[in-house]
Amino acid sequence: MPNRPRQRPDDARPVVTILGVGQMGLVCAGILCSPEGAREPGGTPSRPVRVRMWGHTTDEAGELTQTRRSPRLEGFTLPPEVNVTYRDDVALADASLIVSAIPVQFTRATWMRLAPHVPPGVGVVSVAKGIENTTLLRPTQIIADALRKAGRDDPDSAPRRLACLSGPTIAAELARCLPAAMIAAGDDPAFVRVVQSLFGTSWLRIYTNSDLLGVELAGAVKNIIAIAAGVIDGLQAGNNAKSALLARGLAEIARLGAAMGASPETFFGVAGVGDLATSCFSPEGRNRSCGEALGRGQKLDEHLASIPFVVEGVATTRSVVELARKFRVDMPITQAVHAILFEGLDPIEAIGQLMAREQKPERVG
Repeated sequence: MPNRPRQRPDDARPVVTILGVGQMGLVCAGILCSPEGAREPGGTPSRPVRVRMWGHTTDEAGELTQTRRSPRLEGFTLPPEVNVTYRDDVALADASLIVSAIPVQFTRATWMRLAPHVPPGVGVVSVAKGIENTTLLRPTQIIADALRKAGRDDPDSAPRRLACLSGPTIAAELARCLPAAMIAAGDDPAFVRVVQSLFGTSWLRIYTNSDLLGVELAGAVKNIIAIAAGVIDGLQAGNNAKSALLARGLAEIARLGAAMGASPETFFGVAGVGDLATSCFSPEGRNRSCGEALGRGQKLDEHLASIPFVVEGVATTRSVVELARKFRVDMPITQAVHAILFEGLDPIEAIGQLMAREQKPERVG
């Protein structure tokens, strides 16, 4: 299996390394290799990039190298110019940008493993959505913390440039180049604009946002609401119920975000209500599909064992319940999902408990 980048000795194109060969990692590789990609602000074509993907095992990287296909994203073919490797040093050699497409609960271990090979000063873009169970940190915070603890980033020096790319991102649709919009968020405006120009295409519109906290939080918590939406589908409770759930779920996300210091506007934009709507209604959403299976009576362990994906909302539910307790935020839908997932509560009883709550004026945020 080839492990070293296939390139000419004089090839000076910047290297983008994608960590993870799951759905979003594959989609990002496709976007970056698209002839419509790699554009400067204003739409002027820029230098193309070389794309490298890292898989955490020989088998994982080897199969993708040979077949250019993955059971995680049916119908997608990895462009031939993408180099795939399992070697840590090869993956990150001379990288100009790193895209972290690792599931949140595995992000810390992956970055601790790779830390010795991470080039100093190279910016990182996270496309993961979730909250770490042990620390309650967001993806970009986990990466920064892991690199500091690994001794790779000096806490007294300038912080590493970090950003996230989020929004309504059903991978199968992105793989087919269907029209979509995403948010590039981060504290460094110049770096965020680089991400915007790199990933923007004629069919993928990238907006920028300085509220990294709000964008990452919205992407994490909407997965929990999507599980609840799937439960409603599994119980055949109807679209009235699901639309009401979406609205009240958005209120929970906004309340938690406000308590943590995020901008309220973030939750009513593409990364907030836009991502939430897609996750709650798309038949391809893995969190919604998980909830639907539970609503139909399947056990959680059985469902998770039957699919090749990580359902981020399951683990994130534990974290968000802790955040709600820490910041004293009322999140009844999240609590109900937690009870269904981990406390054995029957989904029908969970809906009954939500409907029996004291009637009161509507409050959003």
